[in-house]
Amino acid sequence: MNIVLLSGGSGKRLWPLSNDIRSKQFIKTFRKPDHAVPMGTEYAGDYESMVQRIYRQIRTVDADATVTIATSKSQVSAIHNQLGTDVGVSVEPCRRDTFPAIALATAYLHDVQGISPDEAVVVCPVDPYVNDDYFEALRELWELAQAGTANLVLMGIDPTYPSEKYGYIIPTSKDRVSKVDTFREKPDAATAQKYIDAGGLWNGGVFAYKLRYVLERAHELIDFTDYEDLFARYDTLTKISFDYAVAEHEKDIAVLRFAGEWKDLGTWNTLTEAMEEATVGDARLDETCENVHVINELGVPILVMGGRDMVVSASPEGILVSDKEQSSYIKPYVDAIDRQIMFAEKSWGSYRVLDVGESSMTVKVTLNPGHGMNYHSHERRDEVWTVISGEGRTIVNGMEQPVRPGDVITMAAGCRHTVIAGSGGLQMIEVQLGTDISVSDKKKYDMPG
Repeated sequence: MNIVLLSGGSGKRLWPLSNDIRSKQFIKTFRKPDHAVPMGTEYAGDYESMVQRIYRQIRTVDADATVTIATSKSQVSAIHNQLGTDVGVSVEPCRRDTFPAIALATAYLHDVQGISPDEAVVVCPVDPYVNDDYFEALRELWELAQAGTANLVLMGIDPTYPSEKYGYIIPTSKDRVSKVDTFREKPDAATAQKYIDAGGLWNGGVFAYKLRYVLERAHELIDFTDYEDLFARYDTLTKISFDYAVAEHEKDIAVLRFAGEWKDLGTWNTLTEAMEEATVGDARLDETCENVHVINELGVPILVMGGRDMVVSASPEGILVSDKEQSSYIKPYVDAIDRQIMFAEKSWGSYRVLDVGESSMTVKVTLNPGHGMNYHSHERRDEVWTVISGEGRTIVNGMEQPVRPGDVITMAAGCRHTVIAGSGGLQMIEVQLGTDISVSDKKKYDMPG
């Protein structure tokens, strides 16, 4: 089975755990099952993220599935950090909505991965909360597309209430597999109930097709030759959704009805509904608390007493204390917050900002076993590294030396440098010194030797 997972934007509704770099699908809030096998170098501890959970579930249902994640370049490091490097990644140079993203991923599968145009592929979001029966339905969806049931085969979610958040698929019958009569935009609650009474299904953005079908649609709408050409001109493409560009113009569409659990975890309210435990991290609730959830990523304890219907979330980015229902309205407040990104996961490990001064920044860096940073330099800052745990080696201006806890390495501005962790990983404190400290002040080089 071929699967493309669409990995979307920043998910600011889950601040302070999500930010412009760390999207909601990378937040580790779900208890890992006892039988889970680590798949990425950072897949440690007791919890897994949305992307780790859905990737594990796919592998449980189909161990040989070809999985490709369509995402922005800002998320690639986090994907490799959490899933390893075996997963395929179709990188979007910039945001151009779902049709260009799916067209690019389809061209990637055909031109880079070498998948036949007559092979079917399933496309779905990376962040729904679902059980294994969802992936059994994905495989059935893939089989329907592979068999040529229709040019486009959708998954329709059986509605559990008249939602105003989703578009609706109106099938021609209430059979498990049916042709599609029409689509409806997001309605008000009364109209949604009419759609449900008529057999309408939520449109969860899940569908399958043969590669040839979308490649032909893409060539009709975009002037390009192959994947490399499409990638090169991606920033010139019109922003348009797959529904508007393709689905609403296609006459030969079928829908597979899915009645299992399916939740869109886009807000604190819905995320906490899916949490198996009331607390993650160092948190304590007294016996009078009711419907309170706490997620704590800080190294200090959180105590909640007498709370009702609350979410408390703490990370290096900030602290949220909110009524659960009110938490849905967080976005405009978060948009007004403009500060240094304090935590990020990279392909080599992660970093956490400990302190920001007028002409300095102090960062705790964690390198995964056997991983290292790019060989790079900075023009406007000096750096001092102090190794606090683990062993590895540094390369500074071409000179290599081993390092262990207590070692201090100093790099002046313009100095080329990197650090590579040994088999047990490595942690260090990095102090950046300069009057213009910026993430853009970085020049990469090929490794020496």
